[in-house]
Amino acid sequence: MIFKDQQVVSTVQGADSRKLSEMVKKIAAEADSDGLGGFGAASDSSIAWAGITMPKGYDNVTDQVDIRGLDLLNADSNFGSARALFDASRPSALASSKGKETALGGEETKDWVESDTDEQLMLFVPFQSTLKIHSLHITSLPPRNTGVEADDIPMRPKTIQLYSNHAHVLGFEEADDIEATQSITIQPQDWDTTTSTVKIDLRYVKFQNVSSLVLFVVRGEGDGERVRIDRLRIVGEKGSKRELGKLEKIGDETGE
Repeated sequence: MIFKDQQVVSTVQGADSRKLSEMVKKIAAEADSDGLGGFGAASDSSIAWAGITMPKGYDNVTDQVDIRGLDLLNADSNFGSARALFDASRPSALASSKGKETALGGEETKDWVESDTDEQLMLFVPFQSTLKIHSLHITSLPPRNTGVEADDIPMRPKTIQLYSNHAHVLGFEEADDIEATQSITIQPQDWDTTTSTVKIDLRYVKFQNVSSLVLFVVRGEGDGERVRIDRLRIVGEKGSKRELGKLEKIGDETGE
């Protein structure tokens, strides 16, 4: 049985492989035509969700992130870990028109990352294979009508620095002493108004053989002291598989 919006829309009885194949093709075609621009746009599909439409000729290569090697500095432990950024599902905050984040069954979920002592975040992302990275899709959904002080309301990131092919997460002072592979300033109009996602185009020639990426959120969009990120998608091309264990990460925490 095939369900859509909690209702049965089609049924296959017996071992009818031809009919089942036709049904799968029909569902795939509907998925491409639904939502906000087809595959890669926001939808209820946990497989296809990528925030905004994928650029032509490139793929969502987020599945190449080595989840076990992630590292995140200055993250508030009351919210999600680095793994939440690469969750395949649609952010929970988009499920409610009122901006209240709830999980299935009505329970509150915090499937996003927020900075802790100030607005800065440092994220280390190792990959299972070498990548050619074309762009990043960052989703940030600051809450609305929270009733809390302005300094406590998380902001979207504004200034980001990227560092490629480092063996471990960079310290904040260390990053200040190293030239970034690329520095980015996000303008308010760059954010998609429907999905709160921004596409960051990279200097493609500088990201041709990438085994790891460090993303440093330097400043947020405003005068607050916290930054929030809900999802991060990597867009580009897959290369050859790297030997796991070649990257060495400094720190006591693993997978966070």
